[in-house]
This record gives sequence, C-alpha cells and structure tokens, in this order.
Amino acid sequence: MITTVTLNTSIDKAYYMDGIIQNGEVMRVSSCRNTAGGKGLNVARIITLCGEEVKATGFAGGYNGAYLEALLTKDGINHHFIHIQGETRSCINILDKKYGSTEYLEPGCEVTEAEEGEFLKSFKQIIGDSEVITISGSIPKGLSPDLYQNLISQAKEEGKSVILDTSGKLLESGLKARPTMVKPNRDEIGMLFGVRIAGLSDVIDCAKKIYEMGIPYVVISLGGEGALFVCDDGIYLGRPPKIDVVNTVGCGDSMVGAFAVALKRGYESRQALRFAVAIAAANALSPSTGYFEQSQYEAILEKVIVEKL
Repeated sequence: MITTVTLNTSIDKAYYMDGIIQNGEVMRVSSCRNTAGGKGLNVARIITLCGEEVKATGFAGGYNGAYLEALLTKDGINHHFIHIQGETRSCINILDKKYGSTEYLEPGCEVTEAEEGEFLKSFKQIIGDSEVITISGSIPKGLSPDLYQNLISQAKEEGKSVILDTSGKLLESGLKARPTMVKPNRDEIGMLFGVRIAGLSDVIDCAKKIYEMGIPYVVISLGGEGALFVCDDGIYLGRPPKIDVVNTVGCGDSMVGAFAVALKRGYESRQALRFAVAIAAANALSPSTGYFEQSQYEAILEKVIVEKL
C-alpha cells in the first residue's frame, strides 16, 4: 500500500477552448472535465494506473469536499480524509490553442488548530498499512509551517519510506526530517539555495548539496529534458524521447507516483529512473491530469535514455 498526503485538496476544472482566447470578451468553453485535485491526488491516480493499491488522505470540506470524495470513489481510489468546516477550493486550468495551459489556483480555506490536531492524531493509523508515503504540494492557511517536518518524522518512526514534493519554506523545513526522497524542480532548487540555475552543472551541484543533508534519493525534475537522480549509486540523467506534448500539468506528480511505485517494488536506480521518466512523459500526452495510456508508456519506456554522469 502507498498513502498519498494532500492537505490542500481541490476540485480541478479543465476548460477546453476551441477558439483563441480574447481578453475582456465572453468566452464559451467547448468542454469541461472535473477531477479530484491537488498534487497528491494526481499521484494517487498514477499509482492506481501502475497497478498498486493506494490510499489518499488530507483535508476535505463542504460541498466541494463531498464532491471530491465522490470523484475519488468513482476513480476507484481508497481515501481517508479529515473533514473540516471550510470549503474545499476549486482550481481552473484553461487549455487553448494559442496559450496552451493557463492555471488559476485558489488559495484554499483556513484550517483550524483543532482540525490540524485531529489529522496529526489520526496520521499513524491512516498510514499503518502502507510501506511508502508521499507528501505533496502546498498547505492551507492556518496550518503549522513545520507540519511536513512533523509528518515525515512520524512516518519514519513507523518505518515508512517518505517522498516529499513541495517548495519554499515547506521544502526547507521538510528536509530537516530527512525524507527518503525529495523531488523539487529546477526553479525550486534555485529558490532553496538562493542561486540562479543556469545549466545542468548547477542542477547537479544543488542536488548533491541536498543529498549531503542525509537524503538518500534526490530527484530534480527537468521538464521535457527528463530528470536528474542522485543516490548512493551515483548521479544519473534520465531523458525521454521527443514527444508532441498535449498537457504538462501533473507531469511532476506522475513522476512522484512512479517513484513511489518503484520504491515499493524495490527497483534499482536505473530502472526506477527510466520508469519514472517514461510515466511522466506519457502523462504529457494525455489531456487528463494524472493519467497515461499503457501503450504510450510502453512505447516511451523503450526510448528513455539513462546515463550515468
């Protein structure tokens, strides 16, 4: 079992536009797709598609929260959410021919101290039957800034492997608890160390610094260029083939889901990186977030290049 933690859940609305967007005009949406959103829920869908059992947890509130749980049930994803008084947010992704993907992300409602305490009290029970825990994304207003650090420490005390995918102060704090794996992107490591990332050598330098903090697996996602992987075995670069990208939203989450599966299955370094890069690339071929076609994944997997640097 793998548990995914998503504290700032949302109803994700994808608006597909046939025409070019005209600012200041009434625009008609050609089609709309609603999904249970938040980075960790994208991770959960990928894990399910990979054939592993998953449990989604976090906060859900109000009518949107009930709808979110219904959407997860429809997708066949087991879930255990702490219910809060506030309303789960909505996030909009507008997809059109000229601009591609444009996202509008609501900040989310405030979570009370009592609701945070209820989650912390339930956490060890929720993750009890899981080997791997993923913690993804931002946190709602009202939560302690060191909450991720606390959750990582609790999970490690229970003998779980933990993957952290966040940014800013949450990443900085979470690193202190030494998760099993972190997966920032190029911009996020630049922000973490206060440097400008000009090329691959800068990425490697930052990744090595994180590894030296006591993080066994450091993954830096590089968008269409793949990912850098630093571990005890060395430094690896995984590169996908050139593809006709449909939608890049959720590619990082897909990579996290794939690495969670790889950790659970005990894949060796090269195999894990090849698998994760292929899953992330396959997600980019889908208009849906946190989804891939098996045939596309298999075709990409054969063409992924993994190089030891």
